[in-house]
Amino acid sequence: MTHAALPLPPVLPDAERRTWLLTTGAMGVAATAAVAVPLVSSLAPSERAKAQGASVEVDISGLAPGEMATVEWRGKPVWILRRTPEMLAALERTADLADPASKKDQQPAYATNTARSIQPEVFVAVGICTHLGCSPVTLPAGTANPSVPADWQGGFFCPCHGSTFDFAGRVFKNKPAPTNLEVPPHRFLADNRLLIGEDGSGAG
Repeated sequence: MTHAALPLPPVLPDAERRTWLLTTGAMGVAATAAVAVPLVSSLAPSERAKAQGASVEVDISGLAPGEMATVEWRGKPVWILRRTPEMLAALERTADLADPASKKDQQPAYATNTARSIQPEVFVAVGICTHLGCSPVTLPAGTANPSVPADWQGGFFCPCHGSTFDFAGRVFKNKPAPTNLEVPPHRFLADNRLLIGEDGSGAG
């Protein structure tokens, strides 16, 4: 039995052969680049990832007494509250706290005081409940809420399971949250410039 010979591909002239080789080569390079670029970019750290590990500088010059700003540091919400004289006075009157002297390690040494802060009027805290990680809300003094006492002096309330904290982030007794709110490392670069993520004890 004989087999018919398969037809041979046509012999291209030199000029056409060079064009064909250049075209297929370019297509191969383009395909390789299309695969390589996403791979390289996925290995490079994103801006968000870099920000999560870095300190955060904040200008608080526009923060009025009684106002609170929130910034992100290491993927966590950080509150910056400019406390009023009334808020600070209430800290001295607050009773039934689980850890009023901040003996548990939830703050740097320079924030182990009644106000839990470097400057009394500026409170910096991680806005995450220490019970199960919910986000508390602000409850001003005198707010009618069955979860807080009638003489509520103001503070933070976690709607998930009812934990309450005063305006220094100190947790009340008999609440699910086991510890005070976390105070992150921070320092003042100037009177109205904070650096969150680095330890310090004053301005400059």
